[in-house]
Amino acid sequence: MIYGYIRVSTDKQTTENQKFEIEQFCLKNKIVIDKWITETISATKELNKRKLGKLLKQIKNDDIVVATELSRLGRNLLQVMSILHHCMNIGCQVWTIKDHYRLGKTIESKVLAFAFGLSAEIERDLISQRTTEALKRLQNEGKVLGRPKGKKNQKHKLDGKTLQIKDLLEKKVSKNKIAKILKVDIKTLNKFICECVV
Repeated sequence: MIYGYIRVSTDKQTTENQKFEIEQFCLKNKIVIDKWITETISATKELNKRKLGKLLKQIKNDDIVVATELSRLGRNLLQVMSILHHCMNIGCQVWTIKDHYRLGKTIESKVLAFAFGLSAEIERDLISQRTTEALKRLQNEGKVLGRPKGKKNQKHKLDGKTLQIKDLLEKKVSKNKIAKILKVDIKTLNKFICECVV
C-alpha cells in the first residue's frame, strides 16, 4: 500500500497544496496513492489521537508513506525520529518530497533508524534523569511528594454510579453483570459496594 499523508494545523490552512505536491511527485515517479490520510490537527496532539497514529498501527512491510516534508509527521525532532524508527523497524518506507528523503531498507536508512532509536532512548533517559533530580530537589526543600501515608485515594472509578448500582442490585442483576455494564472489574465493584453503597 502507498499512503499519501497530509496534515495542516488549523482549518484556516488548506490541504490542497500538499495534495497537489504529492500528486505531481507520484506522476513523475509513476506511482499511485492507494489511500489518502488527511487531517487538520496540531502536531502537539498526542500521536494516538491523530489519524497518523492509527496509520502507524496498520502499516506493513513494503508499504510506503509519502508526505511533503518531515515536519508534517511530528512537532519536534524526537517525535519525528520516533515515527521514522517505528516505520523502518516494520519495513515501511517514508518518502518526503521537499526534504528528498527515501527512508526504507537501504543501509543508509538502517544506520539512520539506529541513530533515531538511540537518540530517542537518550532523550527518554535525560527526561527521566531531570524528573528524578527535580523530585530530589523538592524533597530537599521539604515538600511532601505523593499521597500522604495512610490516606486513601478520594476518587473512585464508580463515583456518581451509586444510584445506578443500587437500582441494578434491587432488580436482582448479578454483580458480574453489573461489573460488565459499568466496565469495571468485579473486585472494584465489590469494594465500592462495601464502602459506598451498603
